[in-house]
Amino acid sequence: MSLQLSFAQATATGPRAENQDALRLVTPAPELAASKGYLFALADGVSQCADGGLAARASLQALALDYYATPATWAVPQALDRLLLAQNRWLRAQGSGQPLLTTLSALVIRGRRFTLAHVGDCRVYRWHQGRLHCLSEDHVWDQPGMQHVLKRALGLDQHLLVDYLEGELHSGESYLLLSDGVWASLGDQGILSVLREHADLQEAANTLVASAHLCGSQDNASALLVRVEQLGPANLGDTLAQLQQWPVPTALRPGQLIDGWRVDAQLARSRQSLLYRVHDSQGHPWLLKTLPTGQETHAGAAQRLLQEEWFLRRVAGRHFPEVHAASHRQHLYYLMREYPGQTLATLLTESGPLPLVQWLEVARQLLQAVGVLHRRNLLHRDIKPDNLHLGEDGQLRLLDFGLAYCPGLSEDAPHDLPGTPSFIAPEAFEGQPPSPRQDLYALGVTLYQLLTGHYPYGEIEAFQHPRFNNPINPARYRPDLPEWLQRNLEQAVAADPAQRFETAEQWLLLLERGDRQELTGRPRPLLEREPLKVWRTLALLSMLFNLIALFCLFKG
Repeated sequence: MSLQLSFAQATATGPRAENQDALRLVTPAPELAASKGYLFALADGVSQCADGGLAARASLQALALDYYATPATWAVPQALDRLLLAQNRWLRAQGSGQPLLTTLSALVIRGRRFTLAHVGDCRVYRWHQGRLHCLSEDHVWDQPGMQHVLKRALGLDQHLLVDYLEGELHSGESYLLLSDGVWASLGDQGILSVLREHADLQEAANTLVASAHLCGSQDNASALLVRVEQLGPANLGDTLAQLQQWPVPTALRPGQLIDGWRVDAQLARSRQSLLYRVHDSQGHPWLLKTLPTGQETHAGAAQRLLQEEWFLRRVAGRHFPEVHAASHRQHLYYLMREYPGQTLATLLTESGPLPLVQWLEVARQLLQAVGVLHRRNLLHRDIKPDNLHLGEDGQLRLLDFGLAYCPGLSEDAPHDLPGTPSFIAPEAFEGQPPSPRQDLYALGVTLYQLLTGHYPYGEIEAFQHPRFNNPINPARYRPDLPEWLQRNLEQAVAADPAQRFETAEQWLLLLERGDRQELTGRPRPLLEREPLKVWRTLALLSMLFNLIALFCLFKG
C-alpha cells in the first residue's frame, strides 16, 4: 500500500503588471517518494524589493532540486532548514545593495506524516471533516497600519528563523497553500464556502483564485491544494510513534510461537538486547532481536532498537543482513536473516591472522560496506572483528547497528563514549563528535588486528584514558608485509585524524593500486624492517669480539 495524493494548482496575476508568486510541486519516483516524500511549495516575492519574482522562483527551484539530493537519513526538518538557510544567504548575496525578498511555505508529505516549513505571510490550511484549520502563523507586525509589513522572510535577515510543524496524516483530508492575495480577500469563511461547493480540487483551486480577484484583491493570487487519498507505509517517525503499542515479549522458550514465528533457541544476551533464532512457516532461519524484559523502561532503549532496524533498511544490500518486513508483528523486535558462516573474530581465534590474499579481499569488501554507510550519512561506531560476518559464500556482512549514528537524527547521552575501547579513535576520547574518520580508524584497527593478531597501540581497557604516540609497525608481526601495505595501515590508524584517509573510497583506491604489486614476494631484509635492532646487535657482537681478543692477548 503506497501513499496516494491528488493535487491541483492555480495562479493569476490580477491587476499587477507581473506575477511574482511561484508554485512548485514535486512527485518523485516511488523509491524516492518513500524516503523523501512529496514536496509542495508556494512562494510570494516581495514586490517592493529588487525582484521579488526572481527571489520566489529561484527559491522554489533550489528547494525542489536540492531537497531530493540530501541524504535519505536526514530528518525532513533538518534537510529543509539547511537548504532554506543556504538560500537565505544566496538571496542576501545577490541583492547588490537592494534586498531580494520572498515568503515561502513548503509542505512535505511522506508515509503517514507531514512536515511544514513556513516563513512569511502565505498561509497553509488543513481541511478535514468539514473543518478548516490554519496551520501557519503570519510573520507580520501586529500594529495598526503595519499588518502587511513582514518581520520574517527569506533574504530579510542574516539569521533566518523558520517555523516547522509536523503531524499525522488522515485519509481524506486536504491541505491548502494560499498566497495572501487569496486568503486576505476571502477570509476563512470564503475559503470554506469554496471548498464545500467544489469537490474537484482543480475547480476549487481555480475558484479560490478567481474569487479573490472578484472580491477586490489587488495582489497576485495563487492556490495549491493537496488531498490525501490513501495513507502510505510507516517510516521511522511513524514506527517510533507506535512504541507505546508494542510490548516487549517476555522471555521466549524453544518451541514457543510469537507472531507466527517459532523460537528455536536463545543465541545471545546482553544488558541491552536479546537475540533468538526463529523459523518462519517454511522453516527458514531468522534472527529475532529484542530487549530484555524491563529494558524498555530505560530512556531511549525501544527507540534505539527500532532505529537500528530502520538504519539496516536504509543500507539494504549485499554487505548487510537482510531485514524482514514483519508486517504482522505485535511486539517490540525486528528480524534479520541468518547466514551460514562465522564472524571474523571467531576465524581469528581459530586460525590466527589471515593470509594476505584473504585479508585483501576482506579489506576490499569492508571498505565498500563502510563507503555505502557514509554515503547514506550513517556512522557505524562499532566496527570490529566481532561485528563482521564472513559467509560460506565468501560475502562479508557488517553486523550490529546498535550504536549506529545519523547526524541530526541520533542523540548521545552526555559523556557517553559508544564503542569498544581498543577500536575507538583518539579524538573521541577527547570528546570530539562522531565523524566518518572515526569509523575509518576503527576499520584500520580491525584490519591491523586481522593481519597481525595485535592492536596498533596495544589493547585498551574501558577504564583507561589512553595516550597515543606512534602505532607499532605491523611488519614487526608480519615480515611478509609489503612496504606499501605497511604505509597503508599506518596511515589508517594515525592518531591525528587529519593524517588518516578522508573517505573509504580513497583508501579502497590505494589498496587496489597497491594490489597490482607482488604480494607474495620475498620478505624485506631485517636491516630495512628493524635497523636499530640490527645495528645494536652488530655493536654488541663487535664489543664481544674485542673483549675476547683482549682476553687472548692478556693470556698470551
